[in-house]
Amino acid sequence: MAKSHKAKAISVLVVSTVAFTVCFMVWLMFGVIGVPIKKELNLNATQFGILTATPVLTGSLIRVPLGMWTDKYGGRIVMFVLMLATVIPIWMMSYATEYWHFLTIGLFVGLAGGSFSVGTPYVARWFPRSQQGFAMGVYGAGNSGAAVNKFIAPALVLGFGWTMVPKVYAAVMLGTAILFWIFSYSDPAHLVSSKVTWRDQLKAMKDPRVWKYSQYYSIVFGGYVALALWMPQYYVGEFELQLATAALLAAAFSLPGGVLRAIGGWLSDKYGAHQVTWWVLWVSWICLFLLSYPQTDMTIQTINGPKTFHVGLNVYLFTALMFIMGIAWAFGKASVFKYISDDFTDNIGVVSGVVGLAGGLGGFLLPIMFGILLDLTGIRSSAFMLLYGVVWVSLIWMYWTEVRKAELMGPRSKKFSLKG
Repeated sequence: MAKSHKAKAISVLVVSTVAFTVCFMVWLMFGVIGVPIKKELNLNATQFGILTATPVLTGSLIRVPLGMWTDKYGGRIVMFVLMLATVIPIWMMSYATEYWHFLTIGLFVGLAGGSFSVGTPYVARWFPRSQQGFAMGVYGAGNSGAAVNKFIAPALVLGFGWTMVPKVYAAVMLGTAILFWIFSYSDPAHLVSSKVTWRDQLKAMKDPRVWKYSQYYSIVFGGYVALALWMPQYYVGEFELQLATAALLAAAFSLPGGVLRAIGGWLSDKYGAHQVTWWVLWVSWICLFLLSYPQTDMTIQTINGPKTFHVGLNVYLFTALMFIMGIAWAFGKASVFKYISDDFTDNIGVVSGVVGLAGGLGGFLLPIMFGILLDLTGIRSSAFMLLYGVVWVSLIWMYWTEVRKAELMGPRSKKFSLKG
């Protein structure tokens, strides 16, 4: 007896989320193995930023074509082929010895990052519009692969050396691809008409809303990817922790930033994408303001002579703020895609690809900029200063295009509207 549509939808959602978690884990593996590689190759902060960001580049650039192929050919076949294509490059990573080896192979490993723009429209089309925010939020919880990486990779590095990590990840990717093919399904009704051309689909990029959502996503996803890559070595340098401890504390940001995305989808379905995103940006603004403040010693002249005070976050307060921001960005990643499912129902694939590209490029550029700022200023918290500026841009943009146009009081406001 054939499975019902609902049973197929749930099966697709579960297996796609597992596949995306593994892809995300592989995509960000340099966040952990990059630390011993940095020491082995004697890299500076900028070189380390480029190393960690290289896989993010290809994972970002391929998102738009992958979104289009998903619209035309279906998410099942595209996701399966994409996962298989990364297995050999992941395995080859364990044999790299030179800096250029890591950069080159990293470009191919980065294909795994494109899985987001495949699974998002694939999963969304199996559910009614009223549940799409939640469904995409559940799928997006695969971002927690960043935290899974921080649990698994340090243990492998400690026990067998960093070269074991790519070997294990290649085997996991192959096994997951096979499981995905067995438990996923195709529905021809979900395909965009073959008469639709790439030029027709790319017309969506002319819509200013697409660029605005791209800006929002560059912080809630791009910033998430960048910090997931940057935090292990930040903890090692700033608080002088061992790699295993540093990765565990960094997971306090990565884990809620992925797992709670489903709750963000539910909140977006209930309260609307605008309301959730607006509060996410303000919480981010407050957290980044506090995180930006560098460790400071101030000397004040008192009646009893000079007195020195130390101002700065300790490891506990720092981790607490990162945890809060991880929750906020989990909600924000879901709310941005709720905007897309509401405004671009017939073109989710290509628009999610464009917005995902913007977020991915943020994840590529930000670690490099973190490294450059650290080399130039010597201030580790300069990374948060940069993100603080990006959030300011998003807040101003949202205010002028959405908040400013909303009527808080009067006949057109929700609270004070009169019936009859």
